[in-house]
Amino acid sequence: MISLATVAAMAVVVIPTLAAGLGMLPGLRLRTRGARAVAVAGAVMTTVAAVAVFVTAGNLAQETTLLLAPFGDIDITTGVLVDGLTGLIVLVVAVVASCVQLYSVGYLQKDPRYPTYAAQVSLFTAAMMLVVVSGDLLALVVGWEVMGLCSYLLIGHYRDLPEAPGAAVKAFLVTRVGDIGFLLGVLLLGGAVGSFRITDVLSAAGSIDPMTLTVATLLLLLGIVGKSAQFPLHTWLPDAMAGPTPISALIHAATMVAAGVFVVMRLYPVFLAAPTTVIVLAISASITMLLGGLCALAQDDIKRVLAWSTISQLGYMTGALAAGGYTQGGFHLVSHAAFKALLFLAAGVVLQHVGTALMSELGGLCRAMPVTFVVTLLGLLALVGVLPLSGGFSKDAALESAWAAVRGESSVLSASPLATILLICMLGTVLVTAAYATRLLLRTFFGEPVPGGLDENRQRAGDPGPAMRWPLLVLAVPTVALGAGIGWLPDYLGTPLAAGASAALGPGPLPGRLTPQPTESLIAAALIVLGAGATYLVWRAAPTRGPVRILRRSAVALRRGLYLDEVQHAFVVRPYRRLATTLSTVDEVGVDGLVDGAAEATSNLSRGLSRAHPRLPNLAVTGLIVSTTVLVTILVVLS
Repeated sequence: MISLATVAAMAVVVIPTLAAGLGMLPGLRLRTRGARAVAVAGAVMTTVAAVAVFVTAGNLAQETTLLLAPFGDIDITTGVLVDGLTGLIVLVVAVVASCVQLYSVGYLQKDPRYPTYAAQVSLFTAAMMLVVVSGDLLALVVGWEVMGLCSYLLIGHYRDLPEAPGAAVKAFLVTRVGDIGFLLGVLLLGGAVGSFRITDVLSAAGSIDPMTLTVATLLLLLGIVGKSAQFPLHTWLPDAMAGPTPISALIHAATMVAAGVFVVMRLYPVFLAAPTTVIVLAISASITMLLGGLCALAQDDIKRVLAWSTISQLGYMTGALAAGGYTQGGFHLVSHAAFKALLFLAAGVVLQHVGTALMSELGGLCRAMPVTFVVTLLGLLALVGVLPLSGGFSKDAALESAWAAVRGESSVLSASPLATILLICMLGTVLVTAAYATRLLLRTFFGEPVPGGLDENRQRAGDPGPAMRWPLLVLAVPTVALGAGIGWLPDYLGTPLAAGASAALGPGPLPGRLTPQPTESLIAAALIVLGAGATYLVWRAAPTRGPVRILRRSAVALRRGLYLDEVQHAFVVRPYRRLATTLSTVDEVGVDGLVDGAAEATSNLSRGLSRAHPRLPNLAVTGLIVSTTVLVTILVVLS
């Protein structure tokens, strides 16, 4: 008998899919009011179903499997897998998606393409839900691919912006590079196990050939790095800010980038069984978190600051997972979803009411926009990791996993030099995060307004209406209170190890310690004070430049992401274009030229024979006479 949790898990996929289908009906696409009702109602119903999944799920997996077709020795199946991880992430996705849909009603109220946008957001939500609830890797890949398509459509929503089409194509192509590896990794892993069911793969993790497992997990990691914008496939995410701000909130908080971290958690025993892959994950995380933080420090656009911040925080999560902090990384994933969605939606308020998100054109907005200022302040405090906000608990927990790995308390990166490097990068990220968050707050909401062409818009600056205000207030609640009483989370998530894999893999991840440790917390707090204090002092001396004054020449390089876009363009894009041009020339001149030349030669011969035909004997009669003569001669000779 199918359980309530399983039915609810199916519903969180079906409801937004139906909402997307209804939203794309020709009649409804022309009626904005109907599209709003379908989108918001679908999001609310999805949230109700997600709450049911969260309440009924537990640390014991509930699974249903449906056989689609036998394929040799492997059965192609689909199904739903519900456990604590499913219940937690489903709820996060549903809440953020509901806030985004409601917020979009006010944000895009004058957009004629809103119905199409709302339907695409619903489909985006359904795709992420499919990734989360899937009990089969092939079904997970379907949701994974649909998310890539939806991100392309939504990032390019503003067709009149010159940068939007390029940003959409870039996001699609860069993530596709990883997706190819992800698909190959899934096929290799399923072929080695003889099944694509996630529980079968987890149970067999310790018995797969080590070389096969390493190659498969590295291929999976390539897809995860692309989706979650980790180094070196992170370059698409800052440019994705060309899309509507609510989409930025959805992508950065609950879908797309969160999908990669979720897959690492879902297949955690498989990754733990491949030490080489864990090392690569730790190295990528170390580079990503510091790179993202430093680049955020040099940005002028609020949305780009938050985009680089997302890259950094995702590196923080994967770093915790690489150190063995399964529960700790998951906790930070959840808290980050709340405060980062809050920050993006608050940035959207500033952009819509003032007309710009450039900090060089802002300043002194705290009095004109008090609600927006307060929620931004809460979000930034959580981002920095100030206790007792949710981010303070989750970042301290992630740091604790790295400290434990350095002390040798985890079987992952235990007391290795890489564990020390990872910890140093995490501590450095805490310092840099405090700096760029303080800079954003001071330059946007404090000081004197920057004179310029936006004075008229600034006079109309104010807090948003109900449709945009309520999502901010809803997201502010978990931002502030999620860390309180979080001790239930380790038991709720349970262990990621299947029964068959536990003995083969040893102790595996760390215990779910989420209570801040005094010494580690004091060190983190000191770094926060240092980063925020230094930024404030520099801002007081030069309000229009802030920490960029210290960075000087490095600021330009950091603003441009250390020129990694240019490196990719030089070593990937240009050679690919040259190759494409060469192949096109060969095709046109060689293949097409040969075919067209043969056709032209035949046509010319035909025209020549046509002109000569009146002066020649009837060829048909001549041929008949000659063939008859030859045949008669042969018969006479043979007789």
